Amino acid sequence: MRPFLLLASRAEDLAAEGEYAAFLRFSGLPSEQLHHIRLEAGPLPDLDLDEYAGIFLGGSPFNSSDPPAAKSPVQRRVEADLAALLDEVVARDFPFFGACYGVGTLGGHQGGVIDRTYSEPLSCVPITLTAEGLADPLLAGMPETFEAFVGHKEACRVLPPSAVLLAGSAACPVQMFRVKSNLYATQFHPELDAPGICARARIYQHYGYFPPDELEELVARLSLGFVTEPGRLLKNFVARYA
Repeated sequence: MRPFLLLASRAEDLAAEGEYAAFLRFSGLPSEQLHHIRLEAGPLPDLDLDEYAGIFLGGSPFNSSDPPAAKSPVQRRVEADLAALLDEVVARDFPFFGACYGVGTLGGHQGGVIDRTYSEPLSCVPITLTAEGLADPLLAGMPETFEAFVGHKEACRVLPPSAVLLAGSAACPVQMFRVKSNLYATQFHPELDAPGICARARIYQHYGYFPPDELEELVARLSLGFVTEPGRLLKNFVARYA
């Protein structure tokens, strides 16, 4: 079996390690079958996509819609590396699953409008599948509405012309879409359960997602979130493309 690849861009070791562990847990992959590349640590190496079954893209503190002058050299390099990779991934319709940052990268690459209109605080929200979502094989077995954790400063305001909307929510109309047959992006986090998002809130306390002095109150609320379904998407992705 060919391995899968997780591309990450979290500079905080605790966050990067926690994200990798979460993708292992919810995908069901052993560590030797999920290679991990941290894009913020250095340039993306040359990849032979034929060596992989599929690609996961993790979340990121980077925002695709930030003004160019506000982006660090590392962010600009990561974005350029991902854009070049997506050129090949999209052309080949290669299996790709981007979680949260996937909307900004794949959506922007495909001509969608990414901005801060539909940002969401760290919270647990109901996600509702569209008719196309209910029919999509990656969402097989998912209920029409399910709870998921979110937390993002930007989102997709205008869907790319190449994309099919698969899910939305009251505060964020684009929660999941598909490009071609095998490229997916979610705005919500399929890799996070309540302990996972609480740990991430502590790591990113001073990153502008919420007032820092409200951390403990936020963690108490997030701890009550009953999220059971989103991780199934990662298992389905592995089952479909392994």
